[in-house]
Amino acid sequence: MNPAVRLLVCLCLVATSAPAAAATRVPPGNRFEEQPQVPAASASRTRAAKSTYEAKYKKVYALLENDSGLRDKIKKVAAQYKIDPLHMAGAIVGEHTYNVDAYDRLQTYYVKAVSYLKTSFNFSHNGESVSDFIERPQFSACAKLSDSYDLWSCREAVWNKEFRGKTVEGASFPNDRFSAVFFQPFYAGQTFGIGQLNPLTALQMSDLVARVSGLPKLDHEDPQQVYRTIMDPDLTLAYVAATLKKSIEAYRDIAGYDISKNPGITATLYNIGNPEQRAQALKAENRKRRSAGQPARLPEENYYGWLVNDKLDELKKLF
Repeated sequence: MNPAVRLLVCLCLVATSAPAAAATRVPPGNRFEEQPQVPAASASRTRAAKSTYEAKYKKVYALLENDSGLRDKIKKVAAQYKIDPLHMAGAIVGEHTYNVDAYDRLQTYYVKAVSYLKTSFNFSHNGESVSDFIERPQFSACAKLSDSYDLWSCREAVWNKEFRGKTVEGASFPNDRFSAVFFQPFYAGQTFGIGQLNPLTALQMSDLVARVSGLPKLDHEDPQQVYRTIMDPDLTLAYVAATLKKSIEAYRDIAGYDISKNPGITATLYNIGNPEQRAQALKAENRKRRSAGQPARLPEENYYGWLVNDKLDELKKLF
């Protein structure tokens, strides 16, 4: 088995089977006094829209403030996943401040969701469907994993190790994320809905959402169902909560940190993804720091999570 894939499989098994040990609580607030630098791509999108980050923040905040039904949905789903609704609000606010503008009304998301049921597209790259692609022998190590999160995370690790930016069997593959290459048929980097999820994240969370919320499992061979799910607020909020829950569990079980009281940290992980691998990296770094007589490093927010913590008093007024 490829060492990188072996590590990913081990992390998946640890994250799903290890008992929770005593974790160090990460205190509220930001570790950085000033906001970390915002990526150039986010700045370019905002300029192209002739907007500002503050204007985009106010727009998504107004959506939450003016729609009590949406806030009730968030609170209900957060309770199902046993997380503070501020984690969900933070993820939504961060995405619409630094990614795309929020729609003025929640109803627009429902309309968009229905439109994808009438659109013909599939998950593929250069004529090869993702269903055929994951049958390649490089993915055989993932076959032992049954949970959707473990399975698709393993497949993503194989992509990064064996295919990303490489030529395999005479075919060249882009140096880009698995989600962008196979799961975004309209344009790379596209995310959807009030949670701005990408389809691969939704597929990863499918089993957890089915267990907790009772929603139908997603199928990569039915991309219309996947897109409708991440566009429909009544469906996608469960996936937002599940993604945040996974990050909280990963940092508790792997890195030994309780991030459940710091929405800026969970928002950061919602933004950058791969919480198990990041928790493992932090654990390894802190092991070295302790060996050198240095204090352990706490999880830190990025530019996106910094905004969430900075605006936390305003967000608390919503709930």
